[in-house]
Amino acid sequence: MTNGLARASVRFRPASFVGSLVALLLGAAIITACGALLQTGLTARLPPVRHAGTPVLVAADPQASVTVGRGEDRETVSTALPERARVDTALAADIAARPGVAAAVPDIAFPLQEVRTGHPDRDAALPPLTGRNYAATAITGGNVPVLAAGRAPGAGEIALDAATARAARLAPGDRLTLAAPGGSGGYRISGLTAEAAGATTAWFADATAGELSGHPGKADAIAVRPREGVDTRTLAGQVRQAVGDRAQVLTGDDRGAVEQPGLIQARELLSGLGGSFGGTATLTAVFVVMGTVALATGQRAREFALLRAIGATPRQIRRTIAAEAMLLAPVAAGLGILPGLALAHWWFGQLVARGAVPRGIRLDVGPLPMAAAVLVSLLSALTAGYVAARRPSKLRPSQALGEAAVERARPGIVRTGLGLLTLAGGITLAALAAGQAGTNAANLALGVVMCLLTSVALLGPTVARIAATVLGLPLRSGGAGAAGSLAADNTRANARRLASAITRIAMVTAFCGTLLFMQSTIAHVSAEHVRAGIVADHVLGSTGAGLPPGAAARAAEVPGAGTAIGVLRTSALYESGDSLATATALGISGDPAQLPRVLDLGVEQGSLADLAKSPDTVAMDGTLAGTLGVRVGERVPLRLGDGTRATPVVVATYERGLGLGQLLLPRAAVAAHVSNAFDSQVLVADAPGADRSAVAAGLAALDPAVVTVTDAAGYTAQADREMEISSWANTVMAGVLGGFAAVAAANTLVMTVLDRRREVGLLRLAGTTRRQIRDMMRWEALLVAATGLLVGGAIAWITLVPIARGITGAAPYVPVGTALPLAAGAVALALAATGLPARALLRVRPIEAGAGHR
Repeated sequence: MTNGLARASVRFRPASFVGSLVALLLGAAIITACGALLQTGLTARLPPVRHAGTPVLVAADPQASVTVGRGEDRETVSTALPERARVDTALAADIAARPGVAAAVPDIAFPLQEVRTGHPDRDAALPPLTGRNYAATAITGGNVPVLAAGRAPGAGEIALDAATARAARLAPGDRLTLAAPGGSGGYRISGLTAEAAGATTAWFADATAGELSGHPGKADAIAVRPREGVDTRTLAGQVRQAVGDRAQVLTGDDRGAVEQPGLIQARELLSGLGGSFGGTATLTAVFVVMGTVALATGQRAREFALLRAIGATPRQIRRTIAAEAMLLAPVAAGLGILPGLALAHWWFGQLVARGAVPRGIRLDVGPLPMAAAVLVSLLSALTAGYVAARRPSKLRPSQALGEAAVERARPGIVRTGLGLLTLAGGITLAALAAGQAGTNAANLALGVVMCLLTSVALLGPTVARIAATVLGLPLRSGGAGAAGSLAADNTRANARRLASAITRIAMVTAFCGTLLFMQSTIAHVSAEHVRAGIVADHVLGSTGAGLPPGAAARAAEVPGAGTAIGVLRTSALYESGDSLATATALGISGDPAQLPRVLDLGVEQGSLADLAKSPDTVAMDGTLAGTLGVRVGERVPLRLGDGTRATPVVVATYERGLGLGQLLLPRAAVAAHVSNAFDSQVLVADAPGADRSAVAAGLAALDPAVVTVTDAAGYTAQADREMEISSWANTVMAGVLGGFAAVAAANTLVMTVLDRRREVGLLRLAGTTRRQIRDMMRWEALLVAATGLLVGGAIAWITLVPIARGITGAAPYVPVGTALPLAAGAVALALAATGLPARALLRVRPIEAGAGHR
């Protein structure tokens, strides 16, 4: 009986099940997409290319770790280092002493660019080069380095790869001036290496390469080759004994991460999107699915009452609902898998196109995300159906029809209690966030939003009734006619019916508002800081890897230039709660006392001039200092870009850190801990009375092929471009969550309107015109949209205020160009999702509709 009744319900009552199917389908699509990204983040690998012939590779740990918790709750949390970590070249000797090792070769790589001022007679310019130690030719060229012409480089010499030399019309004996992170100088071409030894590469004597890299005594990795007859497993074991805990020993595809440092960051990004955001999306999907299925089940209260009246037992009704879920959920989830995979492929492709994920990584589409989507959909449908049918299934047959005919005036005690509890939890979390700073406040955002949205869902009928009473006053006053008054009374009397739609619109507004306006606030404050902070007359940039260390000194020598400060951009890590967070950092070269002439950071306490006292000093953004709880004169624990621990003394705090740099350190303190020690910019202030255009021309002449000269406006534009990926990511997340909630809202409104067939028929039999019914529906839609926008906007604002103040020190910035389309979209959605099904109902003859025929 149960299965037959379930099949009949799905067949003869399709309107109630289509809405559930849509919600389940969309929920499965979201879960599948996020699951695919998470699985890719966990399994992403890149096979080695350069080190394909090296069975064992020794490299530094590319992650920083921190241990949190105590006792059984202790765990280690890791995050990718923002810069490349390096190993000591001295390890090569220890490794080479092992019996199974034939060779242990340090591999050193660093960016190079040609300085063209000394070669105006040569038209063909060299492309950006990679400098390497000559011994590393053995890694790709075999045990014996292969020279196409000439000889190996000695002091003051380089060997250039043949393809690059040919393109630049160079030959052995020619001279070049090259700039490297460790210094600039002239070099004679001693020979040409075969193309297989590596394209666009300049090979230096080993000692020279170490100095020019800016990291003497360090190597990117050490390539280990076995003696004949030694397998990879045996070799790796011997290398681990030699290395101990000083570095990692890598084999197989793990070697690819050394060649592609961005792989670790990509894994974290994909795992974060699929895990953290995916968890939020899954909770939202479950939230929507359960609400929709509960609404569909609740709309069938009369059917359950009739079943009880003719003798059906509560167990039979519950089994019927379970059977319906078993029929519907797997089908809907299966239909949602393909759209989910399409979303995952698009999302992943966009990340690759924007450089956030290295090319070569493939989206890992396995069965687990699909199975999870089906399982979550099924459990959500079962749970929602059981909860919704709990009350009608327990009623005595004599009471069932009477209970089903009239909507309950008050929500249940348990539901109200849980709603008040989650409301209190959301307010408490918001209050806690208000007392936190920086990322500590941001970490509470999800909890605030989810608690308040859950509260709205549980207290939905009460919220709808209050909104109908307050917002319906103008309608009842007669300004909107009989249709408006009827809409206000209907909304108040049937608050439970419209509560689901209000919750969905509130969800759209809360999610989109929090994500979009958080990003707009950060972008707005960052732009203000950059506009106010960059007071330099000229900003030098580079078309290549960057500006060499001596660029600031050379710029200061240009006639008319007063102050020149070099800026080396990097990042540092700090402990924030139970994780490691990243802060932007600037390494400053030049006189820090002159820094306010080119960079006005709005010093709050201390003096930037004290950065000159010692490399062991730092100036900090005031908000970050508040997060870490440090003051001027105290030491702050940091990890530099390559993971090196440092505890510099705080000499100053300032207010303009966003968009500029949250940490300010002497260049000498960070240069040895970055992947690329070229300066990012040089900020120049003219001397009093200098001709600005003449100074700009002199700066451009430093190296016309590489140096670019712009002003503060150009710097601002560049800073804005650097935020594009972050802005895009937040926009996509808002689109995914908001779009899902928007479709769910439309779905709920359509289900609600179609369920009013009997009501509309009776109104028409009573003499109400088609136009009055359409107007009534429109006013109800506007009431629902206005209530959802107000509730969702309040949730977004409560969430944003403490987070925005914690991160930016300012109130949330809500651009009108974003807020108005969001509100207009919600209103249009409500009108369309109400108007279209209402027109369908009006095409049914009143006598049939009033009789409740379907």
